[in-house]
Amino acid sequence: MSKNNADQLRTRLRTLRQSMSVAERQHASAALCARLQHWFDQHLTECAAAQRSSPLVVAGFWPLADEPDLRPLLKQLDLNQVIICLPVIVERHAPLEFHRWTPDTQLSVQGFGVKEPPRQQALVPDIVLVPTLGFTSQAARLGYGGGYYDRSLAALQRAGATPLKIGIAWQQGLLTEVDAFTPQPHDVLLDAIATPEVWLPAKPGRWLPVGPAA
Repeated sequence: MSKNNADQLRTRLRTLRQSMSVAERQHASAALCARLQHWFDQHLTECAAAQRSSPLVVAGFWPLADEPDLRPLLKQLDLNQVIICLPVIVERHAPLEFHRWTPDTQLSVQGFGVKEPPRQQALVPDIVLVPTLGFTSQAARLGYGGGYYDRSLAALQRAGATPLKIGIAWQQGLLTEVDAFTPQPHDVLLDAIATPEVWLPAKPGRWLPVGPAA
């Protein structure tokens, strides 16, 4: 896939996002949070049955304009003793770090308008909720073009970490053969994609998403 084609796809998908009304985004975000909460409830039950010794660490993200809003989910997970962290841009063209967030954390606006928690000790997440602009049925991801999550997920892998990678997207982001999207060698495939309407598991042998019908 050429850079120009990727840029054209990003432009089209951003336009589709912007065409959603505030009410549509709020309704779709609520459906997405409910779908994810259903899965997390099951996953936490499985962790308890397996007598997991350490708290689950989940990397979320604070929504930018037109992105799915997962803040209700993050607050509920915090109540369930899950450690929540948010991405921090350490420097341009470097991998992200993930730092602790709670509902009482004061966030500050940093580069690209991203709200970040204070830098404390960087955490290694067990699950990463990855903001996703476009995606395929095989869970290939088209991001925003900065490469931060590709670098970050690759860095975690090199360090020996194997977090579950769940792309968070609007259903309008689904790319088909007509779009001629081909992942590049540096692109990290996700384990699954979650939208308000569907789950798309890429690796059901490792992690099979289940959730209520939309």
